[in-house]
Amino acid sequence: MTGCLMVGASLLALATPEFTLDWQHSVEKTRWRESWQISPAGLLLTEAAVQGSGAGMEPGEGARLQAGWWVWQPQLPRQPGLALATSGATQGGWHLCSGGICHDIAETGETVLLRPCTEAEWPRDAQP
Repeated sequence: MTGCLMVGASLLALATPEFTLDWQHSVEKTRWRESWQISPAGLLLTEAAVQGSGAGMEPGEGARLQAGWWVWQPQLPRQPGLALATSGATQGGWHLCSGGICHDIAETGETVLLRPCTEAEWPRDAQP
């Protein structure tokens, strides 16, 4: 099964309906990673991980330390979309990966809306 996201006004066809977002915290300079699943009902956060804590980066409830990352399963309802923004104080923007293919998005301080594609937006050769 494939996935499809709208990243701003651009369509991004993914190899799977799962993807990760990874970024560097602007104050602590540590990495944060979230795993998401795409569905017609929205985006579901399935796992979060952070390499350290402090300045708003505290690990969530039930976090366990795995290979230098605090990892946990957040209890968040499906989201219709995500607004991704950068402060300009980091070394880059958001890193989105799915099926071993990665993309850098929202690198220049702009806010980018990320949401599941509607059925009408899906590429013809990749219908769900």
